[in-house]
Amino acid sequence: MHNSLLLSICIATYNRSGFIIETLDSILSQLKSNVELIVVDGCSPDNTEQVMREYVAKHPEVRYYRELENSGIDKDYDKAVGYAHGEYCWLMTDDDLVKPHALNNILYKLNGTNDLIVVNAEIATVDFSRILDTKLIKIDSDQSYQDSDRDRFMSEVGHGLSFIGCVIIKRDVWLARERSSYYGSLFIHVGVIFQEPFLKSITLIAEPIISIRYGNAMWTPRGLEIWLVKWPSLIWSFERYSSESKSIVCPQSNLKKLKKLVFYRATGAYRLNEFKQFLSPTANLFWKFMFLLIVLVPPKTMNVLATIYCALRFKSMQMPIYSLINSKYKNTVSLLISRIFGL
Repeated sequence: MHNSLLLSICIATYNRSGFIIETLDSILSQLKSNVELIVVDGCSPDNTEQVMREYVAKHPEVRYYRELENSGIDKDYDKAVGYAHGEYCWLMTDDDLVKPHALNNILYKLNGTNDLIVVNAEIATVDFSRILDTKLIKIDSDQSYQDSDRDRFMSEVGHGLSFIGCVIIKRDVWLARERSSYYGSLFIHVGVIFQEPFLKSITLIAEPIISIRYGNAMWTPRGLEIWLVKWPSLIWSFERYSSESKSIVCPQSNLKKLKKLVFYRATGAYRLNEFKQFLSPTANLFWKFMFLLIVLVPPKTMNVLATIYCALRFKSMQMPIYSLINSKYKNTVSLLISRIFGL
């Protein structure tokens, strides 16, 4: 049976019993005989084990591994690929949904010649009642990338790869590349993909395959550390890519950083502790002063100001607005503004 498996859908989960049921149901209805589903549970203290045991009893194509301790998201995905038997591994998330008929589209692309398939996604509210963005990766037609296209790949697809669910990679390619140095980065898949040598053949499926449950990430409270420290550090570590392409994925401009800090202050992710730990040590005197000014503004006031700014640019700001009016610093004024603009 193992030799006939084309695809292993690999999910690493932790404390997601309230969401993983919907994810599993969206996948199981589409499974074929050449596809297996693997779930690695990082020793969840909730009832994830009970939920998964029930699924395993009903669905023999589901393989469940409960770890004795939590090793972190990176290592758990690495373990999942190690447990897999498929030629390809899809690093699927534990709270998002696979769109109907998506698996057929994916299987058609798995012809053995591609090292990596990147799938697109739409972004929805937590309850999937509204689409916030129709495409994570802003490309209208399927694309192919070779070594000579490395900078085009970085600039067009790099940002989307911050979402691990986009990644379908050949298992032997994953296992042959350096992985342990990316444990703790939260983006092991990005390290595997962008390290040297460049993957021989990459295909992007432009049609959204996944519906992302936006704002549900467990790391949301650490947003500033992740997106202003960990993510930039990782992207800029890849030396064989041009500064121009990396700047598109992760700008280094302090002015852009300033705008992000306004958002993080408005949602409660930027406090004096973050200023002291992540911003003050590396900034010059001018930018240190500017970054400090933002953290001194009361978060509820900043929430109102940020909501006004985003509402005036509604079409391109639906995701930030959604975060603002669902944060702990939402208030009567910001909610009123969002209603006035029909958000």
